[in-house]
Amino acid sequence: MIDGLGGLLAGLLGGVGLFIMGMELMTDGLRLAAGPALERILTASTRTRWRGLAAGALVTAVVQSSSAVTVATIGFVNAGLLNLGQALWVLFGANVGTTMTGWIVAVLGFGLKIDLLALPLIGLGVGLRVTGHGTRRGALGTACAGFGLLFLGIDVLRGAFGDVAQQISLPAGSDWRVVLTQLLAGLVLTVLMQSSSAALTLALSAAGAGLLSAHGAAAVVIGANIGTSVKAVLAALGATPNARRAASAHVLFNLLTGLVALALLPWLVQWLLQAMHALGLDDSPALTVALFHTVFNVLGVVLMWPLAGRLTRWLQARFRTAEEDESRPRFLDATVLAVPVLALDALHRELGRFRGLAARSLGTVFDLPTLAGDAVAERAGGDDAAVRARLARARAVALALQRAVADFVVRLQRAEMSADSAARLPDMLRVARYAEVAVELADEAAEALAPWPTPPVGVPALELAAFRRRSVALLALLDDAAPAPSPAASEAALREAEDAYAVLKAALLRAGAEGRLPIEAMEAWLRASSELRRSLQQLVKAAVVLQRAADAPTGDDGRAQAAAG
Repeated sequence: MIDGLGGLLAGLLGGVGLFIMGMELMTDGLRLAAGPALERILTASTRTRWRGLAAGALVTAVVQSSSAVTVATIGFVNAGLLNLGQALWVLFGANVGTTMTGWIVAVLGFGLKIDLLALPLIGLGVGLRVTGHGTRRGALGTACAGFGLLFLGIDVLRGAFGDVAQQISLPAGSDWRVVLTQLLAGLVLTVLMQSSSAALTLALSAAGAGLLSAHGAAAVVIGANIGTSVKAVLAALGATPNARRAASAHVLFNLLTGLVALALLPWLVQWLLQAMHALGLDDSPALTVALFHTVFNVLGVVLMWPLAGRLTRWLQARFRTAEEDESRPRFLDATVLAVPVLALDALHRELGRFRGLAARSLGTVFDLPTLAGDAVAERAGGDDAAVRARLARARAVALALQRAVADFVVRLQRAEMSADSAARLPDMLRVARYAEVAVELADEAAEALAPWPTPPVGVPALELAAFRRRSVALLALLDDAAPAPSPAASEAALREAEDAYAVLKAALLRAGAEGRLPIEAMEAWLRASSELRRSLQQLVKAAVVLQRAADAPTGDDGRAQAAAG
């Protein structure tokens, strides 16, 4: 008995390790290879419930990762490409698509001689990976090698359970205590291994070896599906509101489906066995469990069909606090890091928002009474103290967002990216730096003017008003709430502001030389106006880089055009 348990433990550890490693490699490779296609399919196939379901199921079956589909869907909701109602059906479809793993394990893993399939796949995959690193061929090689490792893990698990099948027995029967134990086993295994596919494979292996009945393995499957809800909850902590809404929908889907399936479990398994007999299908435990897994998730879709509208409205009313807090990212989310091309798109949108916040911070400096005059400052929000308090809040928001962007970029740099995605990252880093420097310069300009709540006698009022007017017009153009300006429009508005700055600078120097303005005040105003001009330059640079990145072609065509240019 001790040897049997020791062999089972060793087989479980090795088999599960190989399976999870294989799944990770396979899904990472497929995700990298199919990233752009995944985006096109999801955005083009969500106009109706049926199309959303089909898109979620198809893409998940292809990339073997419901997490990747969930990440992409959340990204599209954040971008405004999908509304939450459309996204829910993609997520529900992804639950159905993930059942493909069970069919692969049941049909191929238990129906073929493993070493005839696994070892050649590993060899082929490594060859493609080595010869095509950083390309789509290399990504497919990673997926191929992962596929082979996955099957090796299944073979180890099958051997481990087969060796001890006659020596130990697991709880069996339909008593509610036994079923609850089996369900908890599936839940705990999924939480510990962070993979419902691994828990499902363990259930299939145990059922194939006769250690678990089809009824018991089905209970483990229910527990594994509920266990994925724990992962979703953990992933949504601190995430964007849309990510938490999607995670909540995922949790509700699995909990409701699990409770109904658990109540119908004895009859549901019996109906499936009778249907398989009627169709002349092999009623092996592995196939029965794979079929149950699919029926289980289809049942969830049926249950959600009449509830989707109310669920969408309820979710949209939740998690509004983060959206109201400007310092928290609205597009960046840890889950999108799993798909670098989508992570870069999210970063692009967040940097556009960051640039807008930096522009508003600079605009607040121009609202100071010493620059705007008392009447304009009053219309903009109050006296010097009130405007400076607003400036401090704007600067705090911008700096908090800058830290979030920097953290996201560091984590993105650790991900494996295609050559196209890697080429986009330096531009994103450049934009973040431009926006950060713009905020710093705006704060330094305000600090330089702190001794003068109102303009001192001798400051050239007309030239100052012209510089402020041109600068405020440029900032309105750069506001993230306005349509993105073309690079030419941004640069033309900047030239007008710089011309006004040159006139103001000459007037300040002349006033100081003639003694109409104290030298200390002249130097402070020269420094402040110079920093304001440089801040405008940084913001325009950020806007130009962002717009050109948005307009730039991608893929092989983009590289060809870049080379031609």
